[in-house]
Amino acid sequence: MPPSKIVLLACGSFNPPTNMHLRMFEIARDHLHRMGTHSVVGGLISPVHDAYAKNDLESSTHRKEMVRLALRSSDWIKLSDWECNQESWSRTRQVLNYHQNHVNELLQASLNDNNSNFDEEYNWFPDNVRNGCLETVGVKLLCGADLLESFGTPGLWSDEDIEAIVGKYGLVVVTRSKTNPLEFIYNSDVLTKYMSNISIVTEWIGNEVSSTKVRRAIRRNESVKYLIPDPVIDYIQKKGLYGFKHKFQSHENFSSIDTVDKSKKNHTTVSPANYKHPGQAVQVRTVRRTVDEVISEKTPACPL
Repeated sequence: MPPSKIVLLACGSFNPPTNMHLRMFEIARDHLHRMGTHSVVGGLISPVHDAYAKNDLESSTHRKEMVRLALRSSDWIKLSDWECNQESWSRTRQVLNYHQNHVNELLQASLNDNNSNFDEEYNWFPDNVRNGCLETVGVKLLCGADLLESFGTPGLWSDEDIEAIVGKYGLVVVTRSKTNPLEFIYNSDVLTKYMSNISIVTEWIGNEVSSTKVRRAIRRNESVKYLIPDPVIDYIQKKGLYGFKHKFQSHENFSSIDTVDKSKKNHTTVSPANYKHPGQAVQVRTVRRTVDEVISEKTPACPL
């Protein structure tokens, strides 16, 4: 039996998107292809709506742009902004329904050679699904083990939603070493019922990167390089997201500070309002009529 074609869909805040978010797609695709059960024809990232109202949640405008920047390096994962563009927050089941229905609609249009009018509406579709794929393509939810375990949290998920997500669509769960998702599935009647539709993928290369930890590091003015893509770092710096504070990168940055008060021969003042990058203590040494040097009182920390 040939492997079934699927699109992997990841839902979440992506606040900000991290390298681990992207790694999940690669890990899952490798595993499914190795097992020979599925052929992954595309990947989608669907950021949650602003109405989700999670703590420290940046606006969807910023989160969508950061995802777009993060995906520049991928040739098969795309952004879907449908969820962000709704009037309010959508349940995961609704997000899966929408994308599966529209995959089916596009495939039907391909059969009728009538997909020319869908370019803008379907810009999140993988190219190899858009262009002449005549087979059935399913949508599966890609997630981490934490989402799987959240199914056991009383009142968080309805039984109907769990049944639809796992039974109708299916899960691809990327977990970490030293965890036991099979035990969690065994302890859940509904997950055991549909366990054949759950693919467990173990990430053997340890990676504990999370958006929460990244935000904390940014807030503390610590480097997050190699934790999130460089274009995302640049965007965060430019927009001042997550409490980012600029730092002096080198002594050349002091050149724009007006350090000389020409009305006084032996006195030099530096106004904090003139600092381009607040937060870095400086010391100004002066000599008669001129500034000899401007030096830092302490070595700056590593840039973000």
